[in-house]
Formats: sequence, structure tokens, C-alpha cells
Amino acid sequence: MSTQTAPFAQLHKASYMSLTTFRKSGMPVATPVWFAERDGTVYLFTFPEAGKVKRIRHTARVTFAPCTFNGKVTGPANEGTARILTAPEDEALAEQTLAKKYGLLWRIYNAFSDMSDVLRRRPKSPSVWLAIGPAA
Repeated sequence: MSTQTAPFAQLHKASYMSLTTFRKSGMPVATPVWFAERDGTVYLFTFPEAGKVKRIRHTARVTFAPCTFNGKVTGPANEGTARILTAPEDEALAEQTLAKKYGLLWRIYNAFSDMSDVLRRRPKSPSVWLAIGPAA
């Protein structure tokens, strides 16, 4: 069983995390996301076209804080370093970690996402998996 590690302990009871990525100009962009922590790494997913992916490709620097569904920050922010996962085994670990945390909600989300893809007659929507570690 994984344990919450500092600086991620503040996220222990949170369902959402405000992830702040940075534009080339340095301007911060905050987004509420689902996340799960395991062994000192926070995992999350997004879509390939998401702005946060582009911003993380530019700079790995991020901040994170617990927040509500609509992004209202409810605790202190910490610095972190993000990376895009590319190895299938790392992506599988990230997905398992989120599935364990969100349980039924995770399965419902995936079912609706899959149904939406079928109804729109498009291939399954890809996910980009991100890992966040504490700032170096």
C-alpha cells in the first residue's frame, strides 16, 4: 500500500488538485484535475491537445495545491516537476493508481468516455499520462 509523502501529504484527503503550469511568458495557468499519489509521485491524465501538455513540454516546473471541483484552492501550493510518461508500464501504473483512488467514479468516467467515442464514430480518445515529483 502506498503512503502519502511530503510535499504531497496535503493532498491526502483532496479529490482534486489545482495544477499550475507556466506559459513561455511565465504566466501561470491553473487547472483542477483528478490525481493520485503513489510512492512520492503524483499521477494524472489529460488529452494530447490540452494546453498543459504543451506548457509542460516547454517547462517541467509546476505548482500544485488541493482544490475543489471548480478549482478553488483549499490549501498551500507546493513546487513540483512534471514529466510526460511514454513507457507503457509507467502509463499502466498511473492508470492503476487513479483507478484505485477513484474506484466507481473512474469506471463511470471511462464508460461515458468510451460511449462518447462510439457515438461520435471516432477512435478511442487517447490519454496523456503525467507524473509530478517534488521540485529538485
